[in-house]
Amino acid sequence: MILLMTTAPPEKDTWYHGKRLPPIGLMYVAAALEKAGHTVQMLDNYLANKSLEEVKQIITQTTPFMVGITCGSATFTRCIETAKAIKEAKSDCIVVVGGWHASYLPKTLLSHSEIDYAIVGEGERAITQLANALVEGNKSQASTIPGVACNIKNNLSINPPQFIEDMDEIPYPARHLLPLEQYDRTIEFLDAKPADVMSISRGCVFSCGFCETRKLWGNMCRSFSPKRVLGEICDLQRRYGTRGIYFINDNFTLRKEKTKELCHLMIEEKLDLEWVCDTRVDLVDSELLGLMRKAGCRVIWFGVESGSPKVLNRISRNTTLEQVEEAFKLCRAQNIKTACSFMLGLPDETLKDMEQSLRFAKKIDPDYCQFNIFIAYPDSKLYNELLESNQYTQLDDYLLSTKSVEYDFESLRALQRRFFKSFHMSPKQIYKRAKREGILNFATNRLLHGTKKTSGSA
Repeated sequence: MILLMTTAPPEKDTWYHGKRLPPIGLMYVAAALEKAGHTVQMLDNYLANKSLEEVKQIITQTTPFMVGITCGSATFTRCIETAKAIKEAKSDCIVVVGGWHASYLPKTLLSHSEIDYAIVGEGERAITQLANALVEGNKSQASTIPGVACNIKNNLSINPPQFIEDMDEIPYPARHLLPLEQYDRTIEFLDAKPADVMSISRGCVFSCGFCETRKLWGNMCRSFSPKRVLGEICDLQRRYGTRGIYFINDNFTLRKEKTKELCHLMIEEKLDLEWVCDTRVDLVDSELLGLMRKAGCRVIWFGVESGSPKVLNRISRNTTLEQVEEAFKLCRAQNIKTACSFMLGLPDETLKDMEQSLRFAKKIDPDYCQFNIFIAYPDSKLYNELLESNQYTQLDDYLLSTKSVEYDFESLRALQRRFFKSFHMSPKQIYKRAKREGILNFATNRLLHGTKKTSGSA
């Protein structure tokens, strides 16, 4: 049996405030292992938050021959602690670590003797081949598999990943291995419930300085075919009653013809579905947006990042404020709501630049807006620049935030709160929220029709 798990959350997770979603990447890995004939169990310990002693009990009771742990830089310490607990409970258990941190800095994991292998890049094919080799007792073959890294007798071996070209060979995520009823199956931007997330593409062709997605997924965009995406949507609706979906990939509309094909299929299928996607402001046009709206798109999330042209150029965003305004205008024309995010505290950014972002956010008037403190992740361009400049605050073992003569991490948090209040408590935003939540309709009806109850009212 193979156990796949996340770690318990870090003790000080001060920069994460979102809701907990099922670990979709790990569910894909589980599905690939099941397809290859392995028995798989899953533990989302970020959700369950079981102690190390409880993890030991699980290992003792289930006796897996292999445990796969997904590790981000924020959970690095928890990952090492978990690996040690697993070995204490079952010394001959093979511990494999994958995820973002394993792809960026595999050496930091393999320097710990409790970790036997690291998966570099996407995990489905690599861990399946690794599990097959180990079941057959062929350790020498295991050390040569693309995307597998190991440290045998102080001989470090890191095999470059081999990306999956035909994404359709990957089965649907193994959602049946997790207690979906324990997750909040809602999406903030959608009325439809229950709502789930889907991941339909991998890789990125852009070179934003704050991101190193390409290290994990590659520098070209690969995606499931539109028919495969439709099949998973129908499977979600049939098995889990899904009525809303958030397509969580960064550039949903990168390949416009495929996006149009998917929209046509969704329209033809007459799905009872609302959905949200993420994309860039330079990847939409009126025709495409009209088709997306007809297919069920209700909200698009854009990473605007800054209201300062200087900062956008600094982070190699390659978009302009004029493109942002045009994209928001096109969305409003198609009755698609807009959501966006800005970063605060990018390298070389000044307080004046950040105030410019707040003013621009109010100007473009999105339906939803976030102001996120910039956190530098290992091996990104800006991360390496911060290390060289020594202008940073160390948040944990690996994550950094920018520090300048004007601000540090704590003052950025105060600025973030002020911006949030300034934007969301404006009369315009209060009016929008009231309208979305039906408060205005209720109040208007009371004013127009008095207090007499109508049929079906409470």
